[in-house]
Amino acid sequence: MRFSGVAAALWTSLASATILQNGQVRPNDYPDTTISTISSYNSSWHTYPPSAPELSYKGRWDDKFISWWSAPGLKFGFQADQVAISFGNYTSDGVLVAYRLDGQDWMLTNVTSSTTHLFVTPSTTGYNLTTPANATQTLELRVTNWAYGVQIQCVHVSGGAARLVKIPNYTRTMELIGDSLSAGQYATLEGLSSYSWGLMYGLGNVEFSITAYPGDCLHEGRCYADITVINLGTNDNNTANNVTATEYYNSYIQLINEVHTRWPQSQIIVISLWSGFGQVGNTWQQGAGFLDETQNVVKYFNNGSLNQQGECSSCFVYYFNTTGILQHNDIGPQYHPTDVGHVKLASHLMQYIKLTFGWILEHTGPEVQHDTLYWYVPLAKENDEEDY
Repeated sequence: MRFSGVAAALWTSLASATILQNGQVRPNDYPDTTISTISSYNSSWHTYPPSAPELSYKGRWDDKFISWWSAPGLKFGFQADQVAISFGNYTSDGVLVAYRLDGQDWMLTNVTSSTTHLFVTPSTTGYNLTTPANATQTLELRVTNWAYGVQIQCVHVSGGAARLVKIPNYTRTMELIGDSLSAGQYATLEGLSSYSWGLMYGLGNVEFSITAYPGDCLHEGRCYADITVINLGTNDNNTANNVTATEYYNSYIQLINEVHTRWPQSQIIVISLWSGFGQVGNTWQQGAGFLDETQNVVKYFNNGSLNQQGECSSCFVYYFNTTGILQHNDIGPQYHPTDVGHVKLASHLMQYIKLTFGWILEHTGPEVQHDTLYWYVPLAKENDEEDY
């Protein structure tokens, strides 16, 4: 798989980090879900291999059941009292994963190689809230980082019927192709704080993959749904990479042609580059890398399809203008969006897709981005009290 050499060198440095929130250290003492051995915890486990048909892998995984890229996941139904997962020796030590039971809030834990983690017991929040009590429940796990993640060795269930259940895939699919801005680099939960995650998981009932990796360039990038979103070019626009406007333009056309050859029915959204903010006089102004070239790529595919009113019945490439969505304080110290910046981008893209393609926003309850419920607490009073 591409970038495997780079990823192998990087993943060991991703195991632990301090999360700063407005200059304050955010607590990250997540619960330890490790159990020493399966047999020592319970002797009546039914174990499934990673290739079991009941297991649905989301995003990018290789044939060794190793996760790649941004926010890959594993999802399955079960009828059992306990669920545990064993991770193989290719798992990044200490990698942070999010998991949840049915529609409960995400929970976080660190996993490491060659260990087994207990994710569901009868004391887990939301356990057996379904009717009837023995109905199928769902466990979903997502890897937060954007490189080498986890290796699934096997899944264990015990109690009740002690079996896994295949969860049908959604009928809509999306692909997002990008770089570190889309992968969520420097966001608090990386992939799970990114606008890519917020967009596609927020739409609901969508199978999606985020093919995004820090440092990726359009000029050498190759990747591939109902809707394909492309946000590439920021690294090409870096003068250190010496990518010319002509090379950028031609590579973008080539990439779209490849995507459309692979997915002829896919609608493609091209995101304009916001390229950070610079101070101009006494205010700030958004940059615009490869602005003309990006717009000309869209025109290349659509010019022959426009009628006299500027409408297009056969267009499949669309231009999403980011101007005005982000402000300079939506960009963090490492030149990437803050969590708030990612939420703003995701929200605008969701509405754009709703208005352009008529998609209904179906995610109506379970949280999408974890740890974004912020409020100020003065003297133990919440800010919903009128007299504080």
